[in-house]
Amino acid sequence: MLKAPENIYTIIRKPVEALGYELVGVETFHTTNRIVLRVYIDQPTGITLDDCSTVSHQLSGILDVTNVLTEQYNLEVSSPGLDRPLFELDHFKRFQGYKIRMVLTTPVQGRRKLNGILLEVIGDQIKIQDGDTIHHIPFGLMKTARLVPDF
Repeated sequence: MLKAPENIYTIIRKPVEALGYELVGVETFHTTNRIVLRVYIDQPTGITLDDCSTVSHQLSGILDVTNVLTEQYNLEVSSPGLDRPLFELDHFKRFQGYKIRMVLTTPVQGRRKLNGILLEVIGDQIKIQDGDTIHHIPFGLMKTARLVPDF
C-alpha cells in the first residue's frame, strides 16, 4: 500500500472535515483491474458504519466530478482501527510511548522492518527503540507505519 498522491488528499480533506471527521490518511493500491482508494477517518467518539457510509457517499460524488482518478476505482472508507496507520509526523508525536511497526523504503542499520516503542519525534526524525537498539529514522524513509495493539 502506498500513501495516496497529494492531489487526492487535498481534494478530499475539506469535505471530510466539513462533515466533522478527521482525515487520518489515504492509501492507494492496485488490484488486477482497478485502483483501491482507502480513506481512514476518525472522531473522538469513534467511527460507525453510518459514518463511513456518509463520508463514502460524499466523496464518491466529489471524486467522480473532479476526475482525479482516471482509472476504475473502488472507494473504501474506514476507521483507522486498533492497528492505526501513521501517515504524518503529527501522528507520530501523538502516539509517543506506543508500540509501532515500520517498513522503510531504504534499510537503516541493515533493516527495513522495525518493531519497537515510539520514543519521540525530533524535527523530521522518528526515534524508535527496537529491543536494546535506538534508531533515528528520517520521516522520508518511512514506507508504512502502524500502531501495534497491546492486548
